[in-house]
This record gives sequence, C-alpha cells and structure tokens, in this order.
Amino acid sequence: KRFCGFSDTTCQQKKHNTITQHVQIILISAVGSAIAKIVGANAAKNSKFANTVKMWVFEEMVNGRKLTEIINTEHENIKYLPGHKLPANVLAVPDLVEASSDADILVFVIPHQFVGRVCDTIKGKIKSDALGISLIKGVDEGPDGLKLISDVIQEKLGITMSVLMGANIANEVADEKFCETTIGCKKKNHGALLKELMQTSNFRVTVVEEYDVVEICGALKNIVAVGAGFCDGLGFGDNTKAAVIRLGLMEMIAFARIFCTAGPVSSSTFLESCGVADLITTCYGGRNRKVAEAFVTTGKSIEELEKEMLNGQKLQGPATAAEVYAILKHKNLIDKFPLFNAVYQICYQGHPVTEFIKCLQNHPEHM
Repeated sequence: KRFCGFSDTTCQQKKHNTITQHVQIILISAVGSAIAKIVGANAAKNSKFANTVKMWVFEEMVNGRKLTEIINTEHENIKYLPGHKLPANVLAVPDLVEASSDADILVFVIPHQFVGRVCDTIKGKIKSDALGISLIKGVDEGPDGLKLISDVIQEKLGITMSVLMGANIANEVADEKFCETTIGCKKKNHGALLKELMQTSNFRVTVVEEYDVVEICGALKNIVAVGAGFCDGLGFGDNTKAAVIRLGLMEMIAFARIFCTAGPVSSSTFLESCGVADLITTCYGGRNRKVAEAFVTTGKSIEELEKEMLNGQKLQGPATAAEVYAILKHKNLIDKFPLFNAVYQICYQGHPVTEFIKCLQNHPEHM
C-alpha cells in the first residue's frame, strides 16, 4: 500500500505479484511533521509498506527558500518542527493531487478550517478504496447540527475514515518521549493495519470502535483548555484548574451522549488517551491554554495572539467553541453546557473573562 501525508494507497505491482504500501502525509502543522517522523521510520523497516512516504506541504518561503526544498535537502521542517530530523524517505511534495493520487492510506493532519478546500482539490483524483485517518481536532456545523470532520471527509471523498486522537504534544512525540494515543476505527482489520503503521516503542496505540467518541474528545478538549488558560491568567491555582478539567470532562461526556449516535457511548472510551489523558495534557501544556492565558494577561484579541504566538499555526479551541455554541443553540441546549458557553462568550461576544469563575461556581453538576 502507499501512504499519503493525508492519505495512503495500495499499489499492485503485477511484475512481482506483491502489494506494497506508500505513505503520504499532509503536512501543515508541527503535529504533521511529528507523525511523518513515525510513519517514515515504520515504513522504512516494514516490508508491508513502500519505502517512500509522500508528505504534502503547503508551499511557502522560509528564509528565502521553498519549505519543500528545505525539508527534502535538510530533512527538517524548520518552520513547524525545528530541531527534529525527519527520515530521509519522507518526501515533501507541494502539489496536493500529485502527493495523494496513488495513495492507499491518507493521513489528514491539517487545521479543520481547510478540510473542505483540500477535499475539493483531490475529489475524484484518489483511489476509491483508499483508507483515511484523521488527526484533525474540531467539528463542523452542518444544516442538521453536528458534523464530525471524519464524516465530512468521508462524504466528500467516498473513502472509509478512522481517527487518531490522544495526549500527543508534537515536540514530545518528535523527541520520542513515551506517550499513548487512541485510534477510533469501525473495522478491526483497518485498525490493525493503522496500528502497525503508527505504533512505536514510545508511541503506543490502543484501537477502539467508538470512532465518533474518540473524535469528539479530540475536538472538545480544546475548548476546556481555553478555560484552563483563563484560570491561569486570572491567577487561580491547581485546585481551580482541576475543577475546570473535571467539569469540562463532564460536559464532554454529556455532549457525546447527545450527539454521538453511530453506536454506544461507553465511559471506558473517556479513560483512553483520547479522553482524560489528552484533556489533562492540553490543559497544562497545549497552545490553547497558553494563548488563553495571554488573552487575560495582555488584553489582546485571540486573533492577535494567534498571529504573534503560533508561528502560522491555527488555534482550534475558540473556533470549536463557536461551532459548538451554534450546534447547542440549534438544539436549545446551551444552558446545559455552561463552560463551553462561557468560553464562546468570552472569546467572541466580549463577555468579561473575570466572570469565567461564575460558570464553575454555578455549574449544574453542583446542583
């Protein structure tokens, strides 16, 4: 099979009557480069996979040179993951269609705001039996309410989708520090293949069937992390942050039980890396927390801080809060999710951040 930075494809080599895999990875973020490092290393040593891993990179100039040229000559994404060497078999490709057309597995690692544009570009130009796996944290607001990003991709491209979510801060993954992750996959054989592609001795993978719950966790935890950052900026301590994490987790579970209708929503999934582990990590070490803290201490807008602090990356928490707010408003459920609502009101409606604590003090979990 072949893999593409946001997809992977299977290639029949009739001459040798064998099947190889070729991994191509769509890269716009630090997480994309970290996963490229894992996938590239696994592809190089596993005969199931073709050696070359194509990685689609949105072309931009860095220090007067094309980013793809830098990656392919120096084997380092100096903008989004500096200081970490990529395997030599990871090939950066600036043309999206060229990168993905022969892929058997597409690994999507892009800000969720760009999913529609990317899918429209490759629609009808990829293998119909390709597998997709999304690492994208976010949700989409459709005319009938919630749309999972994996469902958006599946509907647009007609391919089978899985998701990967977990406590996986990019720099730590690239440093090969031990961590866990969760793959949500409906088909066991697909899950086994994706685990073989992704797992290393320090990046341990658990596969569960509740793909929609796994994906919801990855999206909603960023909203909670914004609340944690507000508390840090306001000078509250670890006790308060623990309350934010617990109440945020309760809202995540409640939201999933309303909107994840593909199958059962079991409590055990929230105990996987995609759930409570990712929530804790993001509330202490993620960029949503960091920017939210600066929002309080500097008085600058989220948009200003995103440009100043993220080196071209996108902040997912506030945008997800806005989409979740619209979904909850459509269902007349806003009052049941005060923490999610407070993050939206503060980020977009000018609500004083100093009153964030009130949504905790008066939370229905305490009533």
